[in-house]
Amino acid sequence: MQRPVIGIIGNNQSLQEGFNAHVSGRLTTEAVAQAAGCLPIIIPADPRLVSTNELLELCDGFLLTGGRPNVHPEEYGEAETPAHGSFDRHRDAVTLPLVRACVERGQPVFGICRGFQEVNVAMGGTLYPEIRELPGRMNHRMPPNGTMEEKFALRHKVTFTEGGPFHRLMGTPEVMTNTLHGQGIKVPGERIVVDGHAPDGTPEALYIAGAPGFTLSVQWHPEWNAAMDPVSRPLFAAFGEAARNWSAARRGLRKSA
Repeated sequence: MQRPVIGIIGNNQSLQEGFNAHVSGRLTTEAVAQAAGCLPIIIPADPRLVSTNELLELCDGFLLTGGRPNVHPEEYGEAETPAHGSFDRHRDAVTLPLVRACVERGQPVFGICRGFQEVNVAMGGTLYPEIRELPGRMNHRMPPNGTMEEKFALRHKVTFTEGGPFHRLMGTPEVMTNTLHGQGIKVPGERIVVDGHAPDGTPEALYIAGAPGFTLSVQWHPEWNAAMDPVSRPLFAAFGEAARNWSAARRGLRKSA
């Protein structure tokens, strides 16, 4: 049986010697292949090269990755400031309409870190540019030094809503996660349900109320050790199952057409 195709939204990045590239981390492609059981395809985040309709036809589901550039604040009606950091307007132009289309169609979409924030903005929500500057908030940013194991180490609890989809998926109302982000949700978008919080109140898990398909998204990075980690594995497994169901339904429709 052919594996479902997962479009991984890439990041525009300048490599050594000035070569521009569309990139995605190996952790993400490995997580899609090994923990979700799907076929990973890296999608160039540039609306001049791809269209929403083409992507919806090509892929069975989409993974919105993390990335150093942030969603531009104009996308949620605010002015740019130095605190907002760097941006990738091409990626904004690909992901935001794609999220809305997936929600409408019921096509699986899974947001991670920046992707979590993109889902919120796509649904009309807003972001804080730097949550560590807010009273009572911890520093959620990636440690500047150390090994990869130290950077992705478990650093805080996430508490889920009792009986909510994350609680049901994990089998527990509380898990430990890594944390490698600077921005965070300020105002949830329309139909966005924040289903998990860090101890300082920062939103960490969400889904879209009434959506006909998979819309779970997280602020942490479950791609780290995804095939073995007891928190990451069920997330990717559920995403992969949703993509398989979508793929099977789509093939059935095509055969009967």
